[in-house]
Order: sequence, then structure tokens, then C-alpha cells
Amino acid sequence: MRKLLVLLLLIPLLSMTTENDRDKFIGKWVGEDKNELGYLNFDPDGYAYFEIKGRKFGGKEFVMNGEKGKMTYEINSETHPIQVDLIVTKLESGEQHKLLCIAEFIDNDTMQFEMNFENNRPTDFDTDNSIIFIREQ
Repeated sequence: MRKLLVLLLLIPLLSMTTENDRDKFIGKWVGEDKNELGYLNFDPDGYAYFEIKGRKFGGKEFVMNGEKGKMTYEINSETHPIQVDLIVTKLESGEQHKLLCIAEFIDNDTMQFEMNFENNRPTDFDTDNSIIFIREQ
């Protein structure tokens, strides 16, 4: 009888779904950098892109310097701040470059985001590369 009671208690607990931290990122985010609006989009299929001055960089397929590429993302929410890797892959050669970032949610629709263009992951949000993004959709 005790085993049955434990089983009946465990089934609902195991079937409960918790929000995946990756899902918190999905959507279009707008931020301002040097008085210019830009967008960062995370889609549910694992692709990301930047949009600045109406030009998109990233996503499932884009062209830069005559080469086709794609931009995907990986999120490690086990760390604080959250580690976000934006991964640009050249489609022809498979060569990859990672933009190492960190993020911290201020609330469900506001996040602080820091990028480092020197191939080192930032450790805090104290440089000119820190942007506050607000979820647009």
C-alpha cells in the first residue's frame, strides 16, 4: 500500500514541467547601443540573429563577405550569470567562431546582456559592451 501511495505522489511530480531557461530567451529583443536601436532574436529552433539598421546578421542562413553562414546559440543556465554562446558557422567549411556572452534577467521581459569581442567570456556587466534588452515579442 505504501508503494502505491508513493507512486501516486511521484507521478504528478515527475510529469510537472518547469520552464526551460532557454525558453526565457526566445523572442525578439530590442536594445540601444550608442543611440542606435538594434535587435537580438532567439528562435525556438536554436538560431539567433542581430538586426541593425535594417540588416540581419545571423539566423538559419546569411551571407557575409561573400560566404554563407548560420548563427546558432547555446545557453548554460547552470551558471550565474547565464552563459550564452552565439556560434557562427561557415556553411561551406564548417568552421565555427563563438561570441562568448553573459546574460542576466532583470524581469521576464528585460535582460542585461554583455558580449566580448576578444574571445574571452565577460564575468560581469561593467563595460561598454553591456546592453539592456527589452522583449519586443
